[in-house]
Amino acid sequence: MKRVIVEKKILIANEEFAAKNRDLLAGLKIPCLNVISSPGSGKTTLLARTIRELKGKIRIGVIEGDIQTDIDAQRIKAAGAPAIQINTEGACHLTAVQVSQAIEKLPIKDLDLVFVENVGNLVCPSAFDLGETAKVAVLSVPEGDDKPSKYPTIFARAKALLINKIDLLSGVDFNMEKAKADVLKLNKDIKIFPVSAKTGEGLQNWYDWLVETTKI
Repeated sequence: MKRVIVEKKILIANEEFAAKNRDLLAGLKIPCLNVISSPGSGKTTLLARTIRELKGKIRIGVIEGDIQTDIDAQRIKAAGAPAIQINTEGACHLTAVQVSQAIEKLPIKDLDLVFVENVGNLVCPSAFDLGETAKVAVLSVPEGDDKPSKYPTIFARAKALLINKIDLLSGVDFNMEKAKADVLKLNKDIKIFPVSAKTGEGLQNWYDWLVETTKI
């Protein structure tokens, strides 16, 4: 019983900070996208290319979540965007209070869009509200087309899904139509973008969606 009470208090505190983050960002008319995927899906590569290719169109800031190191934050900065690193020291997801503290360190009033690159995990991050405008899922082709069936929560809650590494489709066993169909069963309104962060294929549709998202 005590464990349940403690967990409830943690979730309540998280919701309070999530509401604070949401109100702040809504007041500034800055959308925040919480990007969630397994490790190695290509989240950072996607974000870095997005930052470079939308330079001059959308001013982007990034909150980076990792268990250790600031490798990804350095990659984002090299792409031309401000980035704040959060190391969770073993925790499998970011919390709303961590995001709140990171927002304070970003040049928030000079931005049009904030990405939160969550810790690589398809399960834990999907359960925690950070105050984001929307969740964005990333699924890479080498992971297999069964991930939406195995880990339905994030795909059911995401507003957009990027199916990355489509340049590898000829070399792996991945059924694109099955993956799309399984996702749409969970979430009929989700936007699905098959892309390659390596070659750039499909990314223009993603960029167009981001431009529309910033017009809130």
